[in-house]
Amino acid sequence: MVSLRCKMVVKEALEKLGLHYIILELGSVEIMDDLTNNQRKELHQTLLKSGLELMDDKKAVLIEKIKNIIIEMVHYTDELPKVNYSDYISEKVGLDYTHISKVFSEVKGITIEHFIIAHKIERVKELLLYDELNLTQISYMMNYSSVAHLSKQFKKVTGLTPRFFKQLKDKKRIALENV
Repeated sequence: MVSLRCKMVVKEALEKLGLHYIILELGSVEIMDDLTNNQRKELHQTLLKSGLELMDDKKAVLIEKIKNIIIEMVHYTDELPKVNYSDYISEKVGLDYTHISKVFSEVKGITIEHFIIAHKIERVKELLLYDELNLTQISYMMNYSSVAHLSKQFKKVTGLTPRFFKQLKDKKRIALENV
């Protein structure tokens, strides 16, 4: 689950099947009941109709956890953590960062660092579109060392300067699940 909409879809599917859950977060759910094979199949089919899926593969589950931690960190918090992202992610997942970064790179074909950068740039685009903060405020909010660093990274990822992007009439943003 990479959005609040996904979370709502999962909640509705669980309620429809009469399943009780303890925790429902982006990317994971802890169900109180033991699932029967039929319930599992029904849940799987219901989620597939909405473009979601159940994951049993441990690597896939780990990757989704990492992705959701990053998405939540970048898009759904007011301020990014001041600690190293590697420490933050490692602590949230409960595993050694070297291990999780290796698995992530193997499966996704991109490093965690590049995944974070892609999401930070999408968040910067969003903030630029809102036009409530200036670039200095955005760079501070997104933990960039300077406006120049943010601008350089923005241009490297998008091919545009933040100023030019802001002036575009047809601003291109990427859906979170496609970043």
